[in-house]
Amino acid sequence: MKLVPLGERVVLKQLEAEEKTKSGIILTSEAQEKPSEALVIAVGPGTEDVKMEVKVDDKVIYSQYAGMRVKLEGEEYIVVKQSDILAIVQ
Repeated sequence: MKLVPLGERVVLKQLEAEEKTKSGIILTSEAQEKPSEALVIAVGPGTEDVKMEVKVDDKVIYSQYAGMRVKLEGEEYIVVKQSDILAIVQ
């Protein structure tokens, strides 16, 4: 089974939080900041008014409280509108 987004929606897979600081301190799961970086898994076709600017496998930064979390076959995904994506990481 797979998620196929409609309209201007995008399916994201959140990237893992850093477990260590740059100086080597190991963070507990409570101290880890929830990242707002994700990998694009699927992209909708867009609409007459909205051209899709992201593509599958793009690494993006999105609004932290955007979208809806969905669990499918044990994996967690986030379905957001393209307008909730702030930037593509290159």
